[in-house]
Amino acid sequence: MEKSDSTRKFLIATHGTFAAGIKSSLDIIIGAMDNVFLIQAYVDENKSIEAEINDVMARVGNNDELVVFADILGGSVTNMLLQHALRPKVHIVSGFNLPLVIEILMADASDPIEGVITSAIENAKQQMVYVNKLITTQANDND
Repeated sequence: MEKSDSTRKFLIATHGTFAAGIKSSLDIIIGAMDNVFLIQAYVDENKSIEAEINDVMARVGNNDELVVFADILGGSVTNMLLQHALRPKVHIVSGFNLPLVIEILMADASDPIEGVITSAIENAKQQMVYVNKLITTQANDND
């Protein structure tokens, strides 16, 4: 089999410092990764979101895949990223949570990314649980 010179890279783009918090959690849970970029919009008034996106895109080769995690569908960060949505090998996921990011980052790089993302979204939805209701329901079931 021919060796590929492509890499799967990741961008976490959020309003404020949420991206850094996600990256901090990732570093603790799965270890530091050098192929994860961050954009923290509106933290430094001297940096435009567009310039930061262009800086990241310049670091992504033509053969690389880029999975983008954006915080809010319809938000300014996601809207700025949309200009790259139709670029080959760029995949934008909006409204993410930590389990979703972990699953995608830990996926085998040889697995097709579209399937990885679809599966991870379904699994991540199951992680959102109103725990008080879950406990109450379980307690009632045990009575």
